[in-house]
Amino acid sequence: MNHAPGPRPAPPPGQLWRHARLASFQPGTPWGWVEDAALWVEGGQLRWVGPDAELPPAVDGHRPTLQEIDLLGALVTPGLIDAHTHLVYGGDRAAEFEQRLQGASYEDIARAGGGIRSTVAATRAASDEALFQAAAVRARALMAEGVTTVEIKSGYGLTEADEARCLAVARRLGRELPLGVRTTSLAAHALPPEYAGQPDAYIDAAIAWLAGQQRAGLVDAVDAFCETIGFTPTQTERLFHAAQALGLPVKLHAEQLSDQGGAALAARFGALSCDHLEHLSPAGIAAMAQAGTVALLLPGAYYFLRETKLPPVAALRAAGVPIAIATDHNPGSSPCLSLLLMLNMACTLFRLTPEEAWRGVTVNAARALGLHDRGRLAAGLRADFVVWNAEHPRELAYRYGHNPCRRVVQGGQEVAR
Repeated sequence: MNHAPGPRPAPPPGQLWRHARLASFQPGTPWGWVEDAALWVEGGQLRWVGPDAELPPAVDGHRPTLQEIDLLGALVTPGLIDAHTHLVYGGDRAAEFEQRLQGASYEDIARAGGGIRSTVAATRAASDEALFQAAAVRARALMAEGVTTVEIKSGYGLTEADEARCLAVARRLGRELPLGVRTTSLAAHALPPEYAGQPDAYIDAAIAWLAGQQRAGLVDAVDAFCETIGFTPTQTERLFHAAQALGLPVKLHAEQLSDQGGAALAARFGALSCDHLEHLSPAGIAAMAQAGTVALLLPGAYYFLRETKLPPVAALRAAGVPIAIATDHNPGSSPCLSLLLMLNMACTLFRLTPEEAWRGVTVNAARALGLHDRGRLAAGLRADFVVWNAEHPRELAYRYGHNPCRRVVQGGQEVAR
């Protein structure tokens, strides 16, 4: 029996948030700073943002219906965006963490059948509900630190059915939590046991799954792991041609462990982002700059794997390549659920400035997801913002191990904490 859809939920009431110290990340001034600011929110959007003393006359006509909140000088920033995660999976890899500390490398473990394959086995064995409940716990941990949008990749199912259900779990998170969710198909994450020694045949299969994922509304972008222990540039290119034919944007795990020329390849397809990039070459940087591709750096994985080769931050900066930062939350190489910690790591390990790191989890993170309605605070954008127990955002990059998040607003609605 067909049922008519229920009534749409009423939009949140209008709000006037006043007397904030505002880091809007609008161009023109460092941090997009406004010392005594107001934000007028209606219908889930920012209707006006600017100095409190310059509130437009139109506000007066709406005051009877506006909830007015005096922030008494608290810091307000855009909602944080975690643009690279693998939140949906089963099991953990704590035993492999111990192995690495006893001398095994990430590559050694992967080639011995551990690594991603061990998580694939645990994910396939888990029920949909178990995957959802575990992923929801992880998502709420990010939300507690002010994350309002997250990207979630598949890549731990590696069959048509299991990849689809992992993407469906990610979509469910976006429906049931006050969280923006973008999904990425990462079937080209590792070679499953059913295709041992047949990487080209597996890429053929992964390509065949894409159209069904798109028809089911499960996928926003396509990714691949282009690496010596992943897939070759030629295999990656075939996948990207298929994504392009379906109108799906691409991104790439590129140059993490070696220089495979993946960044330049992805840039030819207008990739939204190339991620990791410790071994990125000057040619890759030039290609990304020309394509407008975001460099998405993942300091948690760099730290956890005890890497020593830094991504070429100075060269990226000089070339004008936008830099984003993310947790890369996954069970094998970055089991971290703190984007605030990534701010500090980006500064201490990669030598980003605090403002660059902050732009990496707001403006440039939105760009890495192809989103133009968030990441800044300006009229017409989504009302996604965070109120902090701090005077300036540099404090959040400076301190680590604490959470000064006071209030979170997502789509104009305050998120219960």
